[in-house]
Amino acid sequence: MIKGNVEGIRDSVLAELENIYSMNVEKGKLVNHEIVELITDITRLINREISVSIDRKGRILEVAIGDSNSVELPILEISSKKLSGVKVIHTHPNGYSKLSMIDISALLKLKLDAILAIGVSETEITGINIGYCKIKNQELTYEEIQNLSLEKTLDIDYLDKALDIESELRKNDVVEDESEYAIIVGVDSEESLDELEELARACEVNVAGRIFQKIKRIDNIFYIGSGKVKELALLRQIKNANLIIFDEELSGIQIKNLEAITGCKVIDRTILILEIFARRARTREAKIQVELAQLKYRSHRLIGLGSVMSRIGGGIGTKGPGEKKLEIDRRRIKDDIFALRQELEKIKKIRALQRTKRESSGIPRVSIVGYTNVGKSTLRNLLVEMYPSDNTVRKEAVFAENMLFATLDATTRTMILPDKRVTALTDTVGFVRKLPHDLVEAFKSTLEEVIFSDLLVHLVDASSETVVKQITSVENVLTELGAFDKPTILVLNKCDVATEEQIQKLKELYSHLDIIEISAKNEVNIDLLIDKVSASLPRTMKKVELLIPYTESSINSYLHRNSIIESESYEGDGTLMIVTLSDEAYNKCSKFIVNEF
Repeated sequence: MIKGNVEGIRDSVLAELENIYSMNVEKGKLVNHEIVELITDITRLINREISVSIDRKGRILEVAIGDSNSVELPILEISSKKLSGVKVIHTHPNGYSKLSMIDISALLKLKLDAILAIGVSETEITGINIGYCKIKNQELTYEEIQNLSLEKTLDIDYLDKALDIESELRKNDVVEDESEYAIIVGVDSEESLDELEELARACEVNVAGRIFQKIKRIDNIFYIGSGKVKELALLRQIKNANLIIFDEELSGIQIKNLEAITGCKVIDRTILILEIFARRARTREAKIQVELAQLKYRSHRLIGLGSVMSRIGGGIGTKGPGEKKLEIDRRRIKDDIFALRQELEKIKKIRALQRTKRESSGIPRVSIVGYTNVGKSTLRNLLVEMYPSDNTVRKEAVFAENMLFATLDATTRTMILPDKRVTALTDTVGFVRKLPHDLVEAFKSTLEEVIFSDLLVHLVDASSETVVKQITSVENVLTELGAFDKPTILVLNKCDVATEEQIQKLKELYSHLDIIEISAKNEVNIDLLIDKVSASLPRTMKKVELLIPYTESSINSYLHRNSIIESESYEGDGTLMIVTLSDEAYNKCSKFIVNEF
């Protein structure tokens, strides 16, 4: 009879709740005193949300128990032209009567006649908030009546209001806005907040407003000051936002407290980045890496309160009665992390095998690194197209788009340098300020391509106002990977957009590095970049004299494609050639060598 999360609830408590099914609510009224008194008393006892679903005739449809933050709702038939004819009354054991985003979402998705949230403290009802559907500019939205007393709530006749809304629904082609609108909050700098807005855009979230506050110390309860939290709650309501994003990493308890005050879903920068990575991941490896980072993040933020923690676990492999829900969750996450790490280890071995093959072939390795959205994939696609490797099957171009983290999977393709050397070119995941440590850890198998590279091409957006901070962020991640001392070319991309002052400043700041200006989009100075790459790579080329029999014309063609021909003459026994060639070509043609220089 009682739906939802009844585990660990005494039978006597469940029997008491079942009495609600025998009650009736007067037609047109939202609820009666008996139901409110019963569900608030039991909420105090079990510290969980309780919901009661009632139809317009006052009949009880469903009674359900949730946890300390949410509760199960009934399955209803939904029509585009009328309301469901059901109202939901539920308790908030945290004492806040403000409708949460889950409440508002349920109101609109299920087209409820009304939703009531009763704030329950240890001794009293702190207030009652009522949410109704309403139509504004042909969009289905809501209105919230706040902090009503029980007496006022019991006096309300809601039926006329519900019928008026249904009349509006029949007259209008109402559109339900599925978009997410966020308020972003920062304490670091306006620049960091600008980047958070770009991250939100990459996750298809519209930024409706922003709050910035310089703080001397972090508030353990809300992260920002309590006064600023009230301002945030008001701005969220004015802008009708359904998401709040913090630029800093929040603790589990801070997220819980902020959601209680603002009545809105709250996430931090790390959750946002993990969400973007989850959406962008294409290969199995990238998906595993993201899932691993998400689990590690969750494992540090599990919250259990009151009796929610005292659910009993039974069966083989558990601690038996009394095991805490929190401990079960932690153990499950730990098991999942172990399984994902094992799978990642298998992929890592395959990648290592591929790398070993490249090493044995003597092919030099170049990795393009840089901040996210500076043009790495655009440059990589351009280089592979301009300097294609004839002995490599043409692969699909890497996805390149003007958004943060467009590329997650490290992709390696070969290209032929002007000196005829075959080179492996790798495009890597972009870095960002405050890149979560768990994410760097999870993506280490992908980023190992950077560690084993002979040369790093550090691409930067020379036109960006924050280019120096971006370079520092990339250098910090390279240091964490143990790759900071690799030979590096600093490539100033978008030189056609950057000012002369911006470029000059970068040249002065990084005078210890090889620097070159390019525009990957407009193909400016790409030949100079390739010359610089050729000059910077270790040379393992050999100069030899070969006599190729006329019956081996395919070898002759191969050498023309993959080596530097210094002289060529046609003798009686075959073609005599002096060539400079790579280790791979040397091994392939070794039986035709007549002299080594």
